[in-house]
Amino acid sequence: MGTRLFFGGLVWAAVVYQAWALHNMGTLNPINYFSYFTILSNVFAATIFFISTWYLFSSRKPTRSDDLIRGASVLYMLITGVVYTLLLRNYEVSTDLAWVNSVLHYIMPAVVVLDWLYQPQLNKLSFKQAWVWLVFPLFYLVYSLIRGPIAHWYPYPFLNPAQVGGYGGVALYCLAILVGFVVCGWLLMQAGNKLRRHVL
Repeated sequence: MGTRLFFGGLVWAAVVYQAWALHNMGTLNPINYFSYFTILSNVFAATIFFISTWYLFSSRKPTRSDDLIRGASVLYMLITGVVYTLLLRNYEVSTDLAWVNSVLHYIMPAVVVLDWLYQPQLNKLSFKQAWVWLVFPLFYLVYSLIRGPIAHWYPYPFLNPAQVGGYGGVALYCLAILVGFVVCGWLLMQAGNKLRRHVL
């Protein structure tokens, strides 16, 4: 319980401190800042940590919907870590402070996945139910591609047609990441179902 509170607080500290640092440099654009999947996924996961801590403290058992929402946060953090490691390590993102970068891209993804494996969901999940995990990423993709030409800004280079050879390049990157979402989601669901406990 204390571990979740600690890491949830650490994420919020990192997100707020980075925003404050950008503000002091005169480069903070709040809409752009919260248009990074990294920021959104970390805030989401930290919030789930706080909620699940309250569940444990109050001895409230999570519903299947609670488990699906928590599973979504785990998947988004896993993808955040994988995509950053494979595609973005050498790309300048908003999290240019070393400790913030470590927390959001390395530490928190690992902690969230380990937390899922150590204390898996209460209810058995099916792959059919887990498809709901793709709703937000698809919405995020549509939002980014619509806003990009309007704002003349993209959160990541693989979403910018000018940097990846047009929309065909964007489609290929997005398809690869979608496959990553499906595969990682299936693995998380299988692991959670196999390890799940009768009492959380």
